[in-house]
Amino acid sequence: MFKNIIVYRIAAGWQADLTQLEEALAKAPFQECGATQEKSSGWVPPRGEAHGLLAESVGGQWILRFMTEAKVLPASVLARKVKEKAEHIEKQTGRKPGKKESKELKDEARLDLLPMAFTKQGSTWVWIDMAARLLVLDTGAQGRADEIVSLLVEHLSGLSLALLDTQTSPQAAMALWLKEQEPPAGFSIDRECELKAPDESKAVVRYARHPLDIEEVQGHIQAGKLPTKLAMTWDDRVSFVLTEGLQLKKVAFLDTVFEGQAQDDGGFDADVAIATGELSQLIPDLIAALGGEGRTELGAAAATLAPAAGKLHAPADGPDDDAPF
Repeated sequence: MFKNIIVYRIAAGWQADLTQLEEALAKAPFQECGATQEKSSGWVPPRGEAHGLLAESVGGQWILRFMTEAKVLPASVLARKVKEKAEHIEKQTGRKPGKKESKELKDEARLDLLPMAFTKQGSTWVWIDMAARLLVLDTGAQGRADEIVSLLVEHLSGLSLALLDTQTSPQAAMALWLKEQEPPAGFSIDRECELKAPDESKAVVRYARHPLDIEEVQGHIQAGKLPTKLAMTWDDRVSFVLTEGLQLKKVAFLDTVFEGQAQDDGGFDADVAIATGELSQLIPDLIAALGGEGRTELGAAAATLAPAAGKLHAPADGPDDDAPF
C-alpha cells in the first residue's frame, strides 16, 4: 500500500462527510470490460469485499480504491488479422484495400479480437486526510493521477485540488543537499540518484547502490547536471526516491516501523494505520525541508546550483518511471 506517492492539496472551504463521499463514488463504480470494450475504470470496495463500502475510514483517514481493466491485444496479432482481411478482399475483388479501407479493416479486426483478448487489472489506493487537507495517490504515473482527480472533481461538488508545491523546488534542494552533503534534519541521503544535463545533450548519469559523498557527484553538479531523482530515508523509518516533480517513488516502510507488532497484526486496518501514520508525519517534514508550501524565488545558493529547477513542476511520467534506475 502506497509504494509511489503523488500529493495534492485540497483547497480550503471544501467539506464532505463519508456519506457524501460514498454517494459520489457510487456514481462511477467499476465494471468489468464488455465484450468489445477496451478499457474500464471505476471505484471498488477497498476492503475487497463484494458489495462493501466504497469509502472506508480507519483512524479518521479515508481510504478509496480505484480499479482499471484493459484488454490486452498484441499489435502483432492485430496486424495479422488485418492482413488476413486485406488478402481476402484482394482475392475476392482483385484489388488491394486503400488507406481509408485499411483503417476500417483495422477497426473491424480489433472488434473481432476484443472478445477473445485477455484482460489486465490494476488498482490505485487513494487516501484523503481531511484534517491535513491532503489527497494522496498511490501511483507514480501522472496520467493515472489526472484520471482519478478528474473523476473526483466531477462527482464531488465544490472539490478543488492542486498538486503540492513548495517554495524551493525538489531539484534545487537535491542539488544543494548533494553538493554540501547536508540533508535536511530527520533525513539521510541513500545510495541512488540520477543527474541530467539541462542542455541539448540531455546527458544522464545514474548511481545505484553507490556512495554519493564523492567528488565525482559534486563535479557533475558543478558542471550543470541537475538531480532528477534522489534516494533518501526519513527518520530511519521510511525510505523513498524523491523526484524533481515532488513525487515519492519506491516507498518502503523499514523494520523499525514494525517493531513490537505481532505477526498476526496484519490486515487492511493495520496496513492503513501504518501507511497513513508514517506518511502523515513524513509529508509535513518533507514540505518543511523544501521551505514550506508556495513557490517563491529560490534561495541564492539553490538558484546558483539549479537555475532551471524553478521552471520544472510535475513532469508527465513515462511508462517506465517506476523502474529501477
